[in-house]
Amino acid sequence: SDRGLVRSGADKAQCSAHFEVAPDSPVWAILSEAGIDTRPDEALILRRVVSKDGRSKAYINDSPVSVKLLSDIGHHVLEVHGQHDGRSLMDVSTHIGLLDQFGGYSDLIESCSNAFEDRQKHLKLVRGLTARQAKASEDREFFEHSAAEIDRLDPKIDEEEGLVSERRFLQGAEGALTELSIAEEALGENGAFEARLATALAGIERVQNKIGAVDNVLETPASKALKDAAEALERAMLETQDARAAVTKAATNFEVEPGRLDATEKRLFALRAAARKFDTDIQGLAAKRAEFAEHLSNIINIEGDIKAAKSALAKAETAYQKSAEALTQARTQAALSLSAKVMSELPPLKMERAQFEVSISAGEATDIGVDKVAFRISTNPGSPMGPLEKIASGGEMARFALALKVALSDNSDMVMVFDEVDQGVGGAVADAVGKRLKRLAEKAQVFVVTHSAQVAASAAHQFRIEKTSDAAVTTTHVSVIADDAREEEIARMLSGEMITNEARAAARQLMQ
Repeated sequence: SDRGLVRSGADKAQCSAHFEVAPDSPVWAILSEAGIDTRPDEALILRRVVSKDGRSKAYINDSPVSVKLLSDIGHHVLEVHGQHDGRSLMDVSTHIGLLDQFGGYSDLIESCSNAFEDRQKHLKLVRGLTARQAKASEDREFFEHSAAEIDRLDPKIDEEEGLVSERRFLQGAEGALTELSIAEEALGENGAFEARLATALAGIERVQNKIGAVDNVLETPASKALKDAAEALERAMLETQDARAAVTKAATNFEVEPGRLDATEKRLFALRAAARKFDTDIQGLAAKRAEFAEHLSNIINIEGDIKAAKSALAKAETAYQKSAEALTQARTQAALSLSAKVMSELPPLKMERAQFEVSISAGEATDIGVDKVAFRISTNPGSPMGPLEKIASGGEMARFALALKVALSDNSDMVMVFDEVDQGVGGAVADAVGKRLKRLAEKAQVFVVTHSAQVAASAAHQFRIEKTSDAAVTTTHVSVIADDAREEEIARMLSGEMITNEARAAARQLMQ
């Protein structure tokens, strides 16, 4: 993306590409995971827009996407090979995929991936248990101390409500005793009040005797009043005795043992402090005790869990190693075959002295095995083999790419672009390049940018690219060359502006 691509006077530049992609292409899974609503029976349209202020937007089937997603999808459908192009063979990380594509052992890769996933699952479990074990010493001390503390308290169900009620009673007991003492004093001690009532009753009775009211011979108002008074005094004596007995009994109930209030409060406060400490209420202390016991049980059993997890990990590791070894063996055989096939393509491309090999070395364990794959070459006799991206020149890189793509042609469905793959060669070599590109195009779509008539003559279709300029604007035109006009165009490529009959004959021969 570069705002320099926007033509002067225009607001934006836009580039789009329309692909028809196979239903089993990984592209669809990537798009689905990214939330792009597409179907394998639809065309795939990639689009990039750059505005004159330098901002850019990316789209897939008109859905806005990140540039990274656009790039990822682009690398699954299109390869560009040209001088100084680093998007394919220059990136060593792509070499293992190309070898696997050539080998065709996807079942082994899937098996290895599944074994790796299982291995990672068990490895994660062992690491988690080991980390818990490292922390278990500190945790165990806390859980043991906490459980013992709750055990010492031995909280009972609904104990708090009872303690609160008892505390309230004990706090009021002293005042109640004082009031009851005053009541007892008012009723008189040792029957003094009843004695006074008895004296009063005896006086009433003497009066009755004097006036003869006791004989009930003649009831007068006076005698009736004396009788009522005597009966009231008798009732008062009896009720006073009952009242004194009731007050005495009540006072007995409020007589508490010394220190009982202090003990009750200490118990209540201890339970409440424990509840605060363990972030619960008094009712929840029993549940906390059970929770601590469960943690202690897990800590005690963790060694057994680790032993079992390590045993399962060892089995998963063995299964992964077995899958990875089978994959390495398959890659080793495929590497030999691919190296030989590429080597057979190099001499016709004027690279008969070049050497090519697929190097496999040990790497880290991944979901695609333990192998590191790199394409290595030597372009001159006696020179050591080295990385493809450091040894080959621009023209050599393009021809190596062509040789490799021809070797991989049975397993590729990508669109390929070769930019001046024939630069610096001519004659029979250019003809060989053209024939190999034609073979490659039998299995995949191939675009070639070329100035070579020999290469152009091998193509099934041909386009002409021209530039025109006026004072303000330079315009590039791309036009299809009709089949019956291709001979004339190839003759022009051979002879220049003046097309001779000899050039036409040569063009005719090349096309045949």
